[in-house]
Amino acid sequence: MSDPHEPRPPGRGSQDPTGTGGPQDDATSAPGSAPGRIARRTASAVLIVLTCVLVPVALLAVWLHDIILDTDRYVSTVAPLATEPAIQDAAVHRIGEAVDVHVNGQQAASDVATWLEKQGLPPRAANALKSLGPQLDAAADQAVNRVATRVVDGDAFATVWKDANRIAHNTVVHALTGEGRGAVGVSDGTVTLNVGTAVEQVKKELVDAGLTPAEKIPDVDKQLVLFQSDQLAKARKGAHLLDVVGNWFPVLVVLLGTGGVLLAHGRRRALARTALGAAFACLVVAIGLVVARHYYLDHLPPQVQSKSAAAAVFDTLLRFLRVSLRTAIVLGVVIALGTYFIGPGRLPVAVRGISERTADAAARWAAAHHVGTGKVGTLAQTYRRAITLTVLLIVALVFALWNHPTVLTVLLLVLVLLAVLAVLALLAAGGRIDLGDRHAAPDPGGDGRS
Repeated sequence: MSDPHEPRPPGRGSQDPTGTGGPQDDATSAPGSAPGRIARRTASAVLIVLTCVLVPVALLAVWLHDIILDTDRYVSTVAPLATEPAIQDAAVHRIGEAVDVHVNGQQAASDVATWLEKQGLPPRAANALKSLGPQLDAAADQAVNRVATRVVDGDAFATVWKDANRIAHNTVVHALTGEGRGAVGVSDGTVTLNVGTAVEQVKKELVDAGLTPAEKIPDVDKQLVLFQSDQLAKARKGAHLLDVVGNWFPVLVVLLGTGGVLLAHGRRRALARTALGAAFACLVVAIGLVVARHYYLDHLPPQVQSKSAAAAVFDTLLRFLRVSLRTAIVLGVVIALGTYFIGPGRLPVAVRGISERTADAAARWAAAHHVGTGKVGTLAQTYRRAITLTVLLIVALVFALWNHPTVLTVLLLVLVLLAVLAVLALLAAGGRIDLGDRHAAPDPGGDGRS
């Protein structure tokens, strides 16, 4: 019996549970002249470096593409902001400002005192009544704040928020590419939301509550500043380009990476380096987003009244981009680990040997209890390499077609792949046991020797 720690070629009885080969994958000699090999390796290195750099750029392109072209995606992104306490507080404040401009307690107290004075009210009483202006202002402010808070906390505001964002989707999502109009506007790097609809609802509830001066509140066009950046206008051309190539840029990056790996002398190592390089690039971008967030919040312009609201908007708009970056990082690490465990290292060989011996032991136990794999096991053993590659391609295709994969998606597909490989190893072990029994069986027409 061969040493399980010694690398063995693929085939029947190979100690390679994946069936994809061992160290000989990296030992393939590069044909051609020396200049040709140098050119090939240089091209491979350039393509791999480009792939690593462009992977996070491709994720950014996909993020912009989805935000711009998928209305449901955008609305689902910003919908949670309607229940964000910082956004609600900012909305209450802006609605209160809009109403407060048109409810003047001091003027109302003065008008009432003047009228009563004409009706015979003593001057001292009239002056005392006029001094109640601040108290009337405070009472009105409290009423406005109470009603505005109830409106913003209710389902009505969430509906207004969603509808406004859905109707103005083409404006919001073009924050990086053009001017805005409608409920959500983009101008000079500032993204605003018109809360006039909410003001109208507050006005109605105030009137219903008996605060008749609220009837004089005219239609207003009150803007809530959502986002402001001096660099927004400068980024519009680049964002438009990313929008145009959003569908095909990720495919181009995958093709570049595939070409770099295929041109490499050691393809397994090249695949691992590409995966780790892309993961590292995504990690750098993720760290850059954290730094950019702190910088942005520390340099908020005066138009943004609430720092916490600005932080909530920033985090919400970039949520799916951050998820994509984390997914790419985990996927890169998983691919690198996979390429390592099919390689010639001592630990991978030991792990494959243990898995094969475990599968053989399970197959012998099953055979002893008259449980066999039959032709399925024989086919699994004979075509194990092809089946493994097919399963890998299917898993890769499922991941590519998955709508917005996450870290959980990667882990789920890895678990499915490991489960399929484990079943394949058991079937192949059963096939080896069955083939061994056939060769060991005595010839009925002979002397019992094979």
